[in-house]
Amino acid sequence: MKKTLFTDKMIKALKPESTDYSRSEGNGFTVRVMPSGVKTWLYVYAFDGKRRKMNLGQYPAISLEDARSRFEAARRQVKNGVDPLAAAEQAKVERIKSPTVADLIDEYIEKHAKPHKRGWAEDKRILERDALPAWGKRKAADITKRDVVLLLEKIVERGSPGSANNNFKIIRKMFSFAVERDILQISPCIGVKMPSPLVIKDRALSEQEISTLWRALDTCHASDEIKRALKLILVTGQRPGEVIGMHPREIDGHWWTIPAERSKNKRSHRVYLTKTALELIGPECNGYVFPSPRTALKPIEVNALAHVVRRNLKSPVKINGQEVFGKDGQPVTENKLGVASFTPHDLRRTANTLMASCKIIKEHRERVLNHTLERLDGTYNLHDYDDEKQMALETLERKILQIINGSAAGKVVPIKRAA
Repeated sequence: MKKTLFTDKMIKALKPESTDYSRSEGNGFTVRVMPSGVKTWLYVYAFDGKRRKMNLGQYPAISLEDARSRFEAARRQVKNGVDPLAAAEQAKVERIKSPTVADLIDEYIEKHAKPHKRGWAEDKRILERDALPAWGKRKAADITKRDVVLLLEKIVERGSPGSANNNFKIIRKMFSFAVERDILQISPCIGVKMPSPLVIKDRALSEQEISTLWRALDTCHASDEIKRALKLILVTGQRPGEVIGMHPREIDGHWWTIPAERSKNKRSHRVYLTKTALELIGPECNGYVFPSPRTALKPIEVNALAHVVRRNLKSPVKINGQEVFGKDGQPVTENKLGVASFTPHDLRRTANTLMASCKIIKEHRERVLNHTLERLDGTYNLHDYDDEKQMALETLERKILQIINGSAAGKVVPIKRAA
């Protein structure tokens, strides 16, 4: 092979030929060019009388500078009597036997979260925000109970107790997964308590708040899809993730069937669509009812709903395009929704509260909400409850319309449908 001092310009200029060929600058530092155009850095050397080739990575993902650094490191190993190829293979085996926390996070996401959790992306986001920067390069087996406690305390101290609880739930699940797969003998989360008191979620919007919010959504900073999705959660009482994933193929007339794979309890669920619900859904389209602004092939991310709500509850005040700051140095904000803090899921709870106020019995409300039923009832009671669900959702619609229109028509009562 011709020996030439490599430059980046020279490597870029190498063109593929009918067969693969190599160029070397000497001492075994080599680049191989395949007919496909793929260029691979190699270290060609002899060890114990045998010719060896060590793959240093592909160009341009691995730059000339990085490849030369890898080559020099491997060459030093040979000079010290170590076969770098064998050492790399051994390190790979050791990494599999004793993974770092970064490796464990990847395995947990791929082997557990993705196959079993629709919200796996949220698990990934949570782990990559705090656990990965703190522990990523450490061996998973070296993480102690003390490490877990200190990480959670750090999150609480920055003013995010809810985030600390969510982190703990996911970290605990990840380490339990590691024990199940015999990666670890014991979880460092054993004996660790929830870092902050659990907040019982009981937020339901009042009638005045519903009226205010409904109108505020029309003028707040949000896309039309987000506005309609938030209103549809209230009108149908369904989960935010199920609403934003709605597709025309799931809708047949006034009925929307949420497939089992999108339902939290893994059971297909039929939802009656009132006139108001159909108006919010809009005309039939080819893709998702609430498409992502990035691609019509996916629906809006469920986190986008919560983000928009939070942003509008504390919207920065601007004058001539510039943010306004108070005497304390903090940005001045205004509440563009006109109601106290809430989450998209609170709209579902509000729908349930409104149905209860209209004397819809609990069993029928549970069917509308698709809550997991008691085992025997869920197994043997196969009545579809379509009539009851339709009655409940039509009653809910009349109640909401009365609230937002300021009607004083008196209490709303269910209308029993004719047989």
